[in-house]
Amino acid sequence: MGNKGRQATIILIICNIFLFAIKITVGITSNSLAIISDAINSLTDIIASVIIFFAVRASSKQADEGHPFGHHRAEPIAGLIVAIFAGILGFEILHTSAFKLTETHVHRGSIPAIVTLLVSIGMKSVMYTYFKRVSRKINSPALLASSIDSRNDVYISSTALVGVGCGFFGYTHMDNIAAILISFWIIYSGYKIGVQNIDYLMGKKPEDGIMEEIKKKASGVPGILGIHDVRAHYVGNYIHVEIHISLDRAITLTQAHDIGKKVQWAVEAIDSIHKAFVHIDPL
Repeated sequence: MGNKGRQATIILIICNIFLFAIKITVGITSNSLAIISDAINSLTDIIASVIIFFAVRASSKQADEGHPFGHHRAEPIAGLIVAIFAGILGFEILHTSAFKLTETHVHRGSIPAIVTLLVSIGMKSVMYTYFKRVSRKINSPALLASSIDSRNDVYISSTALVGVGCGFFGYTHMDNIAAILISFWIIYSGYKIGVQNIDYLMGKKPEDGIMEEIKKKASGVPGILGIHDVRAHYVGNYIHVEIHISLDRAITLTQAHDIGKKVQWAVEAIDSIHKAFVHIDPL
């Protein structure tokens, strides 16, 4: 898990540095506020990807004496930091773009500007697919946030492309309007990523499908007469489960212990489950 996550974040950093470099260069030379806004968005992506790199490395560390259940909360914390950066960026672009609408804006549309945005759209589309796949394989909310951010960047660059294209036909204010639309999308994306990762940090209950799978796995262990009081919550990006099982009071303590361990192993075999705590009730 750690190697896959670190490899993905290194790719993320390199791609974002490249996109920022070409966008800021073309944005300044073409005097396009939409492209400059998109470049600033790429700059925050670089900062966020560096944070995610360290978060993925921290979360992959084994449990220790000070952190007996591991370091899984590191990734949701990184996701929350990404959301905060996105919110600040969005409001700053909104403020600048709205102010620029009242000024005379000379936008020099160019073929390099269009090519740059098309390259960005293509790269971010590939990055979205790649990070989404990796995040699901290693259960990484930080990389999932990166995949969502990459998808959003496709929309952002597409909006900037419309603004730049309109500049060719004399509608120079469309560049500013495109930047405003970009700012709203960035703010909304930051909000969605923030809410998701706050849920991880606050110990949200898993989805109903996961709860049903937990009950099914536990009930399938031989010797179980019933299960009740099944509770689960996120600890970072993994789940801890507490479950009560009912056993025949006539069996021995050793038999009851063995059944309890089998229930624990069955539940912990589910990909997203980190730890299962089994309570045995005589019936």
